[in-house]
Amino acid sequence: MHPEARKIFKSFTVPLLLSLLMIGVKVFEVLSHTDLGVYGVLPRQISGLKGILFIPFLHADWEHLFSNVIPLLVTGSMLFYFYREMAVKVILLIYILSGFWLWLGGRENYHIGASNIVYGITAFLFLSGFIRKHTGLIAVSLLMVFLYGSLVWGLFPVVPKISWEGHLFGALSGILCAIVFRKEGQQQEVYEWTDDDEPFDDHENDDNAPQSSLKIVYSYKKSDEKNGTEES
Repeated sequence: MHPEARKIFKSFTVPLLLSLLMIGVKVFEVLSHTDLGVYGVLPRQISGLKGILFIPFLHADWEHLFSNVIPLLVTGSMLFYFYREMAVKVILLIYILSGFWLWLGGRENYHIGASNIVYGITAFLFLSGFIRKHTGLIAVSLLMVFLYGSLVWGLFPVVPKISWEGHLFGALSGILCAIVFRKEGQQQEVYEWTDDDEPFDDHENDDNAPQSSLKIVYSYKKSDEKNGTEES
């Protein structure tokens, strides 16, 4: 397999495994006629702490599930492709921090869904490129704006049944990760002139300057006295 194809394949591995696990949980719920929503995050209740671990794998219905699975595959694979050195650490930190902050500051309802991780990864990809001032990674940041700029509306309490707190805490955890890991991975391209570099021609009047092997030969023709033209 070509190295680039192998890199792309590996970038999809973890996001795909997470997505398949989410789908598997929903299939289990449907087949067993079980509602696992009670295993979500229940803020400020000791029993709700377990939801920090289970929240990404629980979804209300298929629409809710695939609204998270598809962007997770896209943003997750981009995270592992462009930031593979820290991708696992970023996901784990977003996973734990966003869930814990949601437990502290969310409404007293069960919160389920992987949107906290989706928002976290998206915020990380958006901010990290600008922090590093790396041209290629800034392009990734702008791509995030193009693909998922509308996610910003999910940070506000517009729809009552949607956990906007999970979105908000996910985005904040992604921003924190971008700052914490800013010195890891690719950095701004730095161009420096070395002593051997000669970007300018300083030898125009230098007798010791190396002589070019290129020779330019001019041939002249006497002027035509009648029409006064000259060719060279």
